[in-house]
Amino acid sequence: MNVPILTIVVPCYNEEEVLPETISQLNTFLGQLEEEGVVSDKSKILFVDDGSKDQTWKMVYKASLQEKRIRGLKLSKNVGHQNALLAGLFTTKEASDCVVSIDADLQDDIDVIREFVQKFKEGFDIVYGVRRKRDTDTYFKKTTAQGFYKLMQAMGVNLVYNHADFRLMSKRALDGLERFEEVNLFLRGIVPLIGFNSTSVYYDRKERLAGETKYSLKKMLSFSFDGITSFSVTPIRMVMAVGCISFFFSLLFGIYILGSKYFGHTESGWTSLIASIWLIGGLQLMAIGLVGEYVGKIYNESKRRPKFIVDIDTFNLPMSRKLINSRGNQDESYSADYRKLPETN
Repeated sequence: MNVPILTIVVPCYNEEEVLPETISQLNTFLGQLEEEGVVSDKSKILFVDDGSKDQTWKMVYKASLQEKRIRGLKLSKNVGHQNALLAGLFTTKEASDCVVSIDADLQDDIDVIREFVQKFKEGFDIVYGVRRKRDTDTYFKKTTAQGFYKLMQAMGVNLVYNHADFRLMSKRALDGLERFEEVNLFLRGIVPLIGFNSTSVYYDRKERLAGETKYSLKKMLSFSFDGITSFSVTPIRMVMAVGCISFFFSLLFGIYILGSKYFGHTESGWTSLIASIWLIGGLQLMAIGLVGEYVGKIYNESKRRPKFIVDIDTFNLPMSRKLINSRGNQDESYSADYRKLPETN
């Protein structure tokens, strides 16, 4: 196999604190891979700005003018980590033999990328980065993460245990991924469905370089729920099973009441009656809400809205300093954003 063209895709959202170190480390590392002949000198690093409100885009843009390997993709608004990642993957796939996705905090070990590429050369289309252990996680995060993987497995969803979004995908695998047109795209569950040759590389996760995680408890719960409802109808079947069991016990209770009345042992009381009403009412509301979640996802799918909209793409539009600073000949669709940026020395 010829030396592959590698692109590293890095989704970013308000990462100004960690971004300078991330850019430096990835740029240096990719340069080393080029010198070693592991990847082509046409390899790039694409930073995807997911509607950041801080200086993230300006930092990416400036780095793209100073470093030949750095490119930027600015989305029109915040669309979430998964969609931002998709934007980067689909933007780079035509110009790349393989693409690696990694988070901006660099908790994932970038040295493992060398092994990713080696596995790609051996014929694997998908290489998963899998954590050996979760020593750096808090007890709460470790417990909830492990519970999530076990729950998804119980629901019949095929996930790679302890794998997030640190992976390598070949151009062929990305072409396959692009055929999944659903809006509610849960990448950790979708990628194993592609079906090409895959393998795993194990590594130790590091501490975050700077800043704070953008995954709050609310976002993690939402992410988990989206994953479950996007891949499994088991929750609806569970609610139906609870309803059937409840109905069965209600019949038994009714028979018991009739028998008590027949033998003259009935006693007046409201506690059991009210408790039963609340129980059945709660189950009904849960069932309606759960069904509503699935109907809502069908509604979103039927609208076929785009997963993301690109504002500025410097990956497919190579820019020179002279062109940027001239302020006269660039495409009108990019002019407005360039006027907001400071002069680059």
